[in-house]
Amino acid sequence: MKIRKFTVAAVAVTLGMVAAACSPPADDEGSSEGPAANTAVTVGWNQPFYSYNENTSNGNATANSIIKYMMNGGFNYYNADQELVQDESFGTYELESEDPLTVTWTVNENTQWSDGTPLDAADLLLTWASQGGHLNTVSAGEVERNPDTNVPEPGDGVFFDSSSAGLSLVTQTPEISEDGRSITLVFDEPFADWELMMGANVPAHVTAQQALGIEDPMEAKQALIDAVNNKDNAALSQIANFWNSGYDYSSLPDDPSLYLSSGAYLMTEFVENQYITLKANEDYEGDHAASIETVTVRWNEDPLAQAQALENGELDLFAPQATTDVLQRVEAIDGVEVETGVEGTYEHVDLVFNNGGPFDPASYGGDEATAREVRKAFLTAFPRQEVVDKLVTPLQEDAEVRNSFLVTPGAPGYDEIAGSNGMADQHTGDVEAAQQILADAGVDTPIDVRTMFAEGNVRRENLFAIAKPVLAEAGFNLIDRRNVDWGSKLGDGTYDAVFFAWQSTSTAVSESQPTYGTGGLNNLIGYSNEEVDALFDQLAVTTDADEQLNIQMEIEKLLVEDQIGTTLFQFPAVAAWRSDRIENVSPAPLNPTIFHAFWDWKVPES
Repeated sequence: MKIRKFTVAAVAVTLGMVAAACSPPADDEGSSEGPAANTAVTVGWNQPFYSYNENTSNGNATANSIIKYMMNGGFNYYNADQELVQDESFGTYELESEDPLTVTWTVNENTQWSDGTPLDAADLLLTWASQGGHLNTVSAGEVERNPDTNVPEPGDGVFFDSSSAGLSLVTQTPEISEDGRSITLVFDEPFADWELMMGANVPAHVTAQQALGIEDPMEAKQALIDAVNNKDNAALSQIANFWNSGYDYSSLPDDPSLYLSSGAYLMTEFVENQYITLKANEDYEGDHAASIETVTVRWNEDPLAQAQALENGELDLFAPQATTDVLQRVEAIDGVEVETGVEGTYEHVDLVFNNGGPFDPASYGGDEATAREVRKAFLTAFPRQEVVDKLVTPLQEDAEVRNSFLVTPGAPGYDEIAGSNGMADQHTGDVEAAQQILADAGVDTPIDVRTMFAEGNVRRENLFAIAKPVLAEAGFNLIDRRNVDWGSKLGDGTYDAVFFAWQSTSTAVSESQPTYGTGGLNNLIGYSNEEVDALFDQLAVTTDADEQLNIQMEIEKLLVEDQIGTTLFQFPAVAAWRSDRIENVSPAPLNPTIFHAFWDWKVPES
């Protein structure tokens, strides 16, 4: 067994759900030779894939993005050192002007969807249309959602269930080039993270075919372009309705158009709650071709069961939520290489503002001050240090409580934010202080708090076990709402508190806005503060690092004052793989973690 250590680099934490800079990939340009015949690996993960559209509020999860990372190409990606690398085999982008900020993205001629349809500017236009918010005729607050899935119900208005801080600044409909491969965006204001704004998440032709009943793919593309350019609300409503939910599925659809690829792998099998199988895309002509013919991802929430599967040879690679039991288990397996360190992922507690529960002002006759005091009492009593001491320190001796919503410990500005936002001073685990806050607020106890977390996730089950008696002493009765489908339940109003993790997907300073901004893609708690919204808008157009930090400090103070939740700890990381079955694994701190640079993977020769 070979054990390697790695540490997380300085990153600005962003959106995502649910490993740290290590040696860079052996060959970031990939291989054009194609995969070795009859080669296969099986990778373990903790949550099943459930949506091909990772840009909706429902589909925006790591479980989906890691699969899409292997299936679809893009203009850029992050390497293991968290440096943004352009993939010019997919396409290129050019800064045309800084005032106004004008950028042209061009897709290469040989880039296509796996049904043979060209991937072009129509696909990029759909990204702008679905994420910019400019075509919506219905606000997020007016949308009726399915009570079981929280997905918007189809309606007559136009509502794309997504948001983007950058594309919201492009109010002018983008211009498509004559050859149909380029799109030019003119930003209303400067935007620091413009390089991350454009890609092809789902195919435009399929979306229009399904929504508008058009058979010919090129005709469907043109219909979508016309609908956007002409602001044809009748057509856009149908397009948005399908875009919001049409790509959600939990097993292989009968219609192959719903799982097209533009990258290295094709989806060929998908058995609900068991596994998904990807096979090399023979028609892919980019730099990141599959090096292994077949990759199967198997799901199990129990990391010890996955460790057993690794020892049995049922898995070749996995990266579980780390516990001392898991680490000891994988270290004891012969022939397994282990990497440990710190991930770009953090555990946090969210409190819900809009479900009629104990943290909602509506429960106190609309008295926002009382609701805030109840939230404050809950967070004041929450035993953050005890959680870290018992769950993280055994794996990472220097582990500490995280005290920032926006910035990772060790990143530039973290010390300034953590020292000024008030979280470390307020969220201390002080039960007596919490009791006094509730008494002063005149609120009767005990207060029932429906608390959701992932069923079968050992660390979160232990977290709940630690928190429940402490919160009970403070006056809160934590009701166990563990759920195997917790990911799809996020934001549905059936719980009052939840703990899960956000995973970094980029180093962009603007990427926290969808989590804390009003109506944001990842705003799952109904939080809204006009001052916070304005500061995020200001942050998005600020390029000076010192001024960015000043704005972030102001945002953090408001988030803590509003008692929206709290942060707990940075994830300790464990990745383990069978060195006789797979080589050149290079886990990264940002999503997609262990799947990073999959094109460099190799099955050792016998």
